[in-house]
Amino acid sequence: MNNINISLQTLVSSQNTDGNFATIINDDRDYVERVLNTPLTSREYSFFKDAVKYVGVTKNFREVIDYFKVPAGQTPPGFKIQYTLSERNVLRVDLVRNIAYDKNGIKRPTRVLFSADSANPYEVEPVKNILANLTCNPGIIYDLFINNPKANVGKKFKTRDEVMQELGNVLGPGCDISVELNNPFSDSINEILEEAEKFREMLSKYRVVIKVPHTGPVNAENVKELLEGDKKFQRAYDAGLTKDKMRGHNLALLLHEHGYRINFTLMFEPYQTALALQARPYFINAFVRHRGHATRTINNYLNSFSITSDCKVLEELRTFFIEKDYLPPSASGMDLKQIKEMGDRIVKYRNWANPEGSDELDSVRHSLRVLRNSHLEDTRLIICSMEGEDNYPEIDKLLAEPEFADMTDRVVITAEPQYLAKFTTCPLVVSYQRRFMNAANGEK
Repeated sequence: MNNINISLQTLVSSQNTDGNFATIINDDRDYVERVLNTPLTSREYSFFKDAVKYVGVTKNFREVIDYFKVPAGQTPPGFKIQYTLSERNVLRVDLVRNIAYDKNGIKRPTRVLFSADSANPYEVEPVKNILANLTCNPGIIYDLFINNPKANVGKKFKTRDEVMQELGNVLGPGCDISVELNNPFSDSINEILEEAEKFREMLSKYRVVIKVPHTGPVNAENVKELLEGDKKFQRAYDAGLTKDKMRGHNLALLLHEHGYRINFTLMFEPYQTALALQARPYFINAFVRHRGHATRTINNYLNSFSITSDCKVLEELRTFFIEKDYLPPSASGMDLKQIKEMGDRIVKYRNWANPEGSDELDSVRHSLRVLRNSHLEDTRLIICSMEGEDNYPEIDKLLAEPEFADMTDRVVITAEPQYLAKFTTCPLVVSYQRRFMNAANGEK
């Protein structure tokens, strides 16, 4: 049986033990015909053959096909074909959201999925066929696109809604779109829900994912410190009230209860992972670039001090800590011994001296281990914020490590489209194209 091709067509063409055939429900025929060639396992067929009298589709199946205006004979990408056996021996075919699937219920080529950080429809167009997710935040939408005349050619797009609508049109049904609220610190729950609902109406409940940030000590009152003057936050990153630091978690849970999938963002340290999962997110994140750069810088200062014993080095490290928000401005006179201890603690926690962290990916490894032991089977880790020659190749190698072989289908890699495209080529591509094109032109 395992070597025989079996499909739903086989089911409706075969007699059961009573000598009867499974019948397609007339009103559902146009929909069922889209999935008649869907393979069945021998075990599924053996069960369905005697248990199924009628074959139809669910209400959700109809809604998905009609909403996305899917061409005849197809089901859209981004959906898994699933079966439900209801009363009266009716087999109902359903479409369940799952970005691991391409059109017609076929899985994407790799278990690892790819995403892009962009709100530029022109930039997204060339990579749209490989994307399972798109990530937007206010910085990406406004700074990098709408207010950037080089990107927003002719100022064609003037509002966030226009941009999001166009991105939805470009990407089609198979790609989730993670979009962030403009003001996660709003005191009005209704305002937040209204903004989320607007995204759902625009992008559909099937594609929209709401990005919710970790908020730390920032709240509706003190957020103005980030917007005015020197824009420095006056409190330590771990100071403030519990309710402020848990705001992102509670906002994620609220939106989850209202039926939204959540992309819980601004995750830099491994210790954030287990707590973030309590918010039942659809995506969690591991930011690589800035954390890795900071660790290298801190380690360089510490190495320089160990060689020179020059206190000016620690003074520079203290300044670095303030510039990068590890310390508040009020720490400008902090004892240099404490500065060194702080630097040593950070470098040790980030495993900089061993292979676990020397590639800047200790947070990724830790998050995958925590995710593996969670009860959230549909939650995926987005590895994000990459740059340079090494970040992506190191991630690629990590995902080939035996320890994480069972977790690759829980990973989404996201970067700017141009950065992803960088790793489609190498020097020998040019060398061989030279040879091939000259041969084609009759050169010896």
